[in-house]
Amino acid sequence: MTRTSRLWRSLAVAGAASLVLAACGGDDDGGSDDESPAATGDGGEQATSEDPLRLGTLLPETGNLAFLGPPEFAGVDLAIQEINEAGGVLGHDVEVTHTDSSDASNTAVTQQSTDSLLNAGVAAIIGAASSGVSFTVLDRIVQDETIMFSPANTSPDFTTYNDDGLYFRTAPSDVLQGQVLGDTILGDGHANVAIMNLDDAYGNGLAQYLTETLESGGGTVAAQIVYDPQASNYTSEVSQIAAAAPDAIALIGFEETVTIIPELVNQNIGPQQIPLYFVDGNLSNYGDQLPAGLLDGNKGTQPGAEIGDDFRNQMLEIDPELQDFNYGPESYDATVLLALASIAAESVESRDIADNLVDVSREGTACTTFEECAGLLADGEDIDYNGVSGPIEFTEAGDPETATIGVYQYGPDNTLTPLDFVERTMSE
Repeated sequence: MTRTSRLWRSLAVAGAASLVLAACGGDDDGGSDDESPAATGDGGEQATSEDPLRLGTLLPETGNLAFLGPPEFAGVDLAIQEINEAGGVLGHDVEVTHTDSSDASNTAVTQQSTDSLLNAGVAAIIGAASSGVSFTVLDRIVQDETIMFSPANTSPDFTTYNDDGLYFRTAPSDVLQGQVLGDTILGDGHANVAIMNLDDAYGNGLAQYLTETLESGGGTVAAQIVYDPQASNYTSEVSQIAAAAPDAIALIGFEETVTIIPELVNQNIGPQQIPLYFVDGNLSNYGDQLPAGLLDGNKGTQPGAEIGDDFRNQMLEIDPELQDFNYGPESYDATVLLALASIAAESVESRDIADNLVDVSREGTACTTFEECAGLLADGEDIDYNGVSGPIEFTEAGDPETATIGVYQYGPDNTLTPLDFVERTMSE
């Protein structure tokens, strides 16, 4: 891993149209005359820059993680709306360009979207959602001296990746989700568990840490079946699971989950015969996508603190069609952190922002909104932004040091209810 900063520094369709959000009341040149704490603090006027802070998103509008796109886009747009209403950054409204990341099977779209954002001169790219997608373009982004800031990457491999201090994430490593998922399965009395996971950095990494937790807790992995998420059917893979005779199944996947579950039912190991455990990649409100009651009582895990009705309603104002809220808070926090780091750096340049991301996330005066934090910065104070998704507090590697993992349970309507929220800390 290469880190070149101070001690604590570390982390839709191709050609999609860009969306630039502007706050009301801005000057014609993009400046802001807002007198909120974000524009002027009690200690004096905030620094200004010649250019606005330009951000881009590389998030899924298509592909096997498309269900994650809407809440992530909404989280970014909500943050930018609030930032600009509070006076913007360094005298200008923040601008954002949205593009589609697609998925790891469609790298042409991913690369074209990435190139369009880099050519537009964005200071940071918020995305991708999929760890596998991020790995396909991270080197290109780092070579361009641009920040890549994912709200949803959970592969442990990013922690030690040679990213020149330009990669950050608000989602925790799957080391932590694997621990909580394993503890949940064991706590429910299951000791002989089959794991079925998609074959990519995310699926294999989470399966590894789930296995370690199960085995250290006295359980056994009856079988680990790795599958191709682009397969037309999963008859063979499910047959291998059935032959292992597990007392629980952990399914680590994406949208292909809706194809795998009916095959589990066909082979008499469905969720009402053998408990099924989901993860963040497939923990979704399935509603009438599956027969009523099919998922009743089954559980899953999802990184992220509990979000209240106020934040959900704010996201729904941005996108009234939202069905899931996965990684919306993390996307919101990533955007706010980039804006605050830009203010702290008094610059809209990538490297300067990266040099300040760790600092604004920890060891200062605690604050919870952009306006409050920007006001403290204007007064010359160090800040510690505590976000909607949790305390964040970046490690040197750009990972959140402490994270909250939610445990959820399905009801008879195949939708989720939170059961518990478990806080875990990465070992340094």
